[in-house]
Order: sequence, then structure tokens, then C-alpha cells
Amino acid sequence: MSAPTWDEDWLRQHVWPRFSRALAREEIYLANHSLGRPPDRAAADVQRAMEAWYRDLDGAWELWLATREQWRALTAKLVGAPRPDCIVPKTSAGQGLRAVLNSFTTPPRVLTTDAEFDSLDFILRVYRDKGRIALKVLPFKPFQPEACDVLVISTVAFRTGAVLPDLSACITKAHSLGALVLLDVYHHAGVLPLDLAALDADFAVGGSYKYLRGGPGACWLYVHPRHHALRTLDTGWFAKKDVFSYQRPDPPQFAEGGDGWLESTPPVLSPFQALAGLEITLELGVERLRAYNLEQKRQLAALLPDAGGAGDDHGAFVTLVHPEATRLAQALAAAMVKVDARGEYLRLCPDILNSRAELERAAAIVRDRPAASTAR
Repeated sequence: MSAPTWDEDWLRQHVWPRFSRALAREEIYLANHSLGRPPDRAAADVQRAMEAWYRDLDGAWELWLATREQWRALTAKLVGAPRPDCIVPKTSAGQGLRAVLNSFTTPPRVLTTDAEFDSLDFILRVYRDKGRIALKVLPFKPFQPEACDVLVISTVAFRTGAVLPDLSACITKAHSLGALVLLDVYHHAGVLPLDLAALDADFAVGGSYKYLRGGPGACWLYVHPRHHALRTLDTGWFAKKDVFSYQRPDPPQFAEGGDGWLESTPPVLSPFQALAGLEITLELGVERLRAYNLEQKRQLAALLPDAGGAGDDHGAFVTLVHPEATRLAQALAAAMVKVDARGEYLRLCPDILNSRAELERAAAIVRDRPAASTAR
């Protein structure tokens, strides 16, 4: 979709009507970094999947699997995967991490940072406590790779929005030390341009919950083609060669390429749920979305001088640092401004569905809250 001037008036005319149901809410929604607002078409797509079930019963599998493949191909395009089968559908980013960890035959040495999201961090600590991995945690800033078997690292920190500097150099250094690299790109995909093939990442996890407007359950594991022949304990009959032939060769025979990383019977509604948001992101273009988001962040920072993260060295949201950030978020919710808090960081994320007037009102409400004085 091209636009002579890609501004609020154009978005209001051409994009906002696709989100009429989400925009009917009266609150100012600035939690776009947490749960993205779904397009109206998402409900129709899910209904289409359900109607196929009612109409065709087991014949619905043809539509369900075709839509899954469409979703894989579009996700591959978004993140720069060399082939659609590099995208392995998962229900969570954590499921993707477990699949990688469970491909090792002996406990690997895992290096990570103190800025990883709870889902991955929790899994790593449990695996450590069970003796399944050796774990070392380093500060996100500054970060320098060390010798390990697997580096697990976010490209954008979930609390602060800080972008990992020199990502390509970090991956190259980790490879030189003999490590495989797993990137968490949940706060990257759809926000910043991403080319996993060019970065030469081994693995990546991400999903549609946030900026891609696809809701929970539509996640993925990226597997570089050089690792397609690896085998993980997180497997199932959809990873078999000739899935529906019901043969049982011994040893088991796996599907070709990335399909050998599939698992058991998949959740069929997730690709339908996520398709419309993914298509809109690709249609509008990540580069243009990023440029517009930077303008919005700068506007918020001008209205909230204590806000951090407005520059291009951060992701899609700005932050206010406050020891009672959770209480501040609750107070704002009561005033019909939806934000969230992670630790001491209050996170505010504008997107293309937020008007300049909304940002001005939200900033005024933040300034008026008794708990809004910030501490750094």
C-alpha cells in the first residue's frame, strides 16, 4: 500500500477502519508492546476455519494446513528466513527454546543475559536446576560473548526497550567461540527490520502476540537450514516423513528440511488468528512503521521529559522509571490510559492507531498522577 504522505490523516482514512472493533474502546491504549490490537478481519478468518470444520469435518484439514503454510511463508518473508520451512510453528517462544535445548545429547553450556523475558529466563533456570544445562548470566549492557555451546539473547530488552548494539558482530563473535546463537526477537519482529539469514543466526524465537497483532499461541522457532537435520526430543508425528501414510519405519524417518522440527497435531486456529495482522504489517512495511513509531516516541518524550527510550537505539516503547511503576500503571488504568509495568519500568507504546491528540491527553494524565514523579 503506497501513500503520498504517510501521516495520521492517511492512516485514519485507510488503516483505522480495519480496526473498528478495537478502536471502539474508549481508553487510550498504549500497551501495544504487550498485546497488539487485532484487526477486524481476524475474527472472520477464525470463523472461516470454524466453518470449514462444521462443513467439511476431517476435510477441513486441507484448508487448515494450507493456511499454516501461508502463515509460515509470510513470517519467513517478515524475518528474512531463506525458506518457509525454516519457520517452525510453536505455541510459545519458550516451546521453541525447549526444542533447541532438547536437541543436545549432553547438557550444553548456555550463556544468557539478565535482560531476558521471564518465559525464557524461567525455563533456563529450571533446566539448570534439573542439571540439563550449565547456565551463566551476564549483564545485557555491556555484553560480550564468552565461550559456550548456546548463546540465548534478546535483540531488544523487554523491560527497557534497549536494542542490543552490534548484533551482527555479537553473532560473529559467538560463532568464533564455537557457540550456536538463539535470538529472542519478540520485541524486534514487526518493529525493526530483521534479516535472520543475513545475520547468520542459528535459531530465533518470536511470535504474533505483540506488534504483529495475532494474539497468543501463534509463535515460531526459526531454524537455519544448516540445522534442519538436527533432531530434538520435542518431536511428534507431524515431523514424520509421509505424515499420513501411517508407516512405522525403524529407526524413525523424519520429514525433509525444517518440517523435521514439527511436533504433534498442531493447533489449527492460530495461523488464522494471526494472518490478518501479519499481512497488514507486511503491506505497510516495517521500515515505514518504524519511522512513524519513532515520531510518536519523540512526541511522547517531548511531553514527558523524564521518559527514556525515544531514540533509534530502543524498540517501540518509551519508559518512565519509578519505584512504584506497577501502582502508577494501575492509577493510569483507572484514568482510562492503558500502559503496563515491568519492575521499575513503566512502559508506554504508541502505534499507528494512536492519534497525536491521544498521546497529548495520555501525557497530561501521566503528569497529573501523584505517583508520576520519576526516579532514575
